[in-house]
Amino acid sequence: MQISVEMDKCCGAGQCVLVAPEVFDQRDEDGVVVALNAQPPAELHASVEEAAQVCPAAAITLS
Repeated sequence: MQISVEMDKCCGAGQCVLVAPEVFDQRDEDGVVVALNAQPPAELHASVEEAAQVCPAAAITLS
């Protein structure tokens, strides 16, 4: 799994961080999402998929 984040689309809602805090964080200055691990281990794939689905701005893409 590869995570791509479109930072310009991120609205800073933080849903991804709530669902997968091991993989996502937010910048302090503006709340924009940051992927801590763009290639998370298999045991985190389910939470990463959920995080991408709940993103209100559809800023997270998985491949």
